[in-house]
Amino acid sequence: MTLALVVIARDEAPRIQRLLNSVAPWVDDMLVLDTGSRDDTVQRAVASGARVAHFSWCDDFAAARNAALAHSHADWHLVLDADEWLVEGGPALHELATIQPDFVGALRLDDVDAPGGVVHSWLSRLLPGAVRYGGRVHEQPLHQLPVKRVPLVVRHDGYSSARLALKHGRNRRLLRAELDESPNDAYLWYQLGKDHAAYDEHPQAADAFLQAVAAPRRAAVAAAAAPWHTDLTTCALYALKRAGRHEQAVGLAEQSLQTCSDSPDFFFALGDLLLDMAVERPEEVDRLLPMAQAAWQRCLEIGERPDQHGSVAGRGSHLAAHNLAVVCSGLGLTAEAEHWRARYPSPAPREFTTQNQPPGRGSTCSANDSPWAPD
Repeated sequence: MTLALVVIARDEAPRIQRLLNSVAPWVDDMLVLDTGSRDDTVQRAVASGARVAHFSWCDDFAAARNAALAHSHADWHLVLDADEWLVEGGPALHELATIQPDFVGALRLDDVDAPGGVVHSWLSRLLPGAVRYGGRVHEQPLHQLPVKRVPLVVRHDGYSSARLALKHGRNRRLLRAELDESPNDAYLWYQLGKDHAAYDEHPQAADAFLQAVAAPRRAAVAAAAAPWHTDLTTCALYALKRAGRHEQAVGLAEQSLQTCSDSPDFFFALGDLLLDMAVERPEEVDRLLPMAQAAWQRCLEIGERPDQHGSVAGRGSHLAAHNLAVVCSGLGLTAEAEHWRARYPSPAPREFTTQNQPPGRGSTCSANDSPWAPD
């Protein structure tokens, strides 16, 4: 079985070689579809060993993805963006030489400059050769295959203020066009809310998230089973808090306690909401503050959950402990504050590097050692 990296890119000269160099040792082919670069993206891609094709941008990400895929005839496609790069799992890609393409692989994407810290997402990016995309924006692979989480970790740094400024309005316009055609699509409302939240437009973000929550029954049932459902709830709580709509947030939290019972992110957001309410309502601080503390303690009981889509690193450990320590310090409970800081210290910054040069393509592990072996 052959494996190709497939990328769409425009004006990505500062980043394209980082991606290509991280993946090149592990794939048989690299295809970059340039959608109209005015810098030297194309020249840098060629210098890193990629084939380059060209496409006239038409405000449709699925069309661009599918055009790129049409230039590859590999059995497997690894679909990444220019502001992403592989940090873990390169050797596992070699195992695909012996694996039939009968499932879609979901890899872990770590957003390293997202608001709030490193965010873990699980995205379907390892595709059998025949799979194609649908959707103008936040496009999704269309298939009826099983989805299996694969041992790949990709890093992403596209949420810097400079990068967001360049994208401002683009995705929102395309999302609105999609919603005009599919007004009951909970996923599109969720993504519209995230777009508003990225630009600190919290009232609009809250409205969009609530539209996703209130989708008609059939769409709501599908959304509740989706991997992004807990992240939707957590994002909605934060947006409602920032918009000052505390009662709506409390109502959403109450109806979500069961479905989000194993999410440190949900309880972290709930603790923040209760603390915000305590500040606004000093007459209720004796009731609200212990509830906030209990929410953050619940985060620590659950622990870190990088397996959950949208989880933020630290909310099941040092970030929740920090909030507990701050509250304890404010209450004069110095010893308790020091307990939380000592038990959950902030970690040292982690450096991610690309993989070492592997052996020749097609070398395999034993079945017992293979990361693709059945559980």
